[in-house]
Amino acid sequence: MVATSLIVHRTLNVVDRLAVEGISVEVVDPRTIVPLDKKTIIESVKKTRRLVVVDEDHERCGICSQISAIVSEEALDNPDARIKRVATPTAPIPSSPVL
Repeated sequence: MVATSLIVHRTLNVVDRLAVEGISVEVVDPRTIVPLDKKTIIESVKKTRRLVVVDEDHERCGICSQISAIVSEEALDNPDARIKRVATPTAPIPSSPVL
């Protein structure tokens, strides 16, 4: 799992619950998005053949999409490898011309 910012703490809570069920999860916290630690993310994906990117931003046009794209372009040479994004559904951002 790759998680950024506040969502890292929530992800670690989920990982603890999964460990009780016997499910092992590696968590990568890149700390910054620019520069992005692509090397660590790609090494993890090559080892596990899985990627779950967790982000509190929108699924489209957020860091989830960017990390997924980088991994699919640079690390997925195995047809069994999978990517899953966990993010806010894509929706218009409310706004008001008065505000």
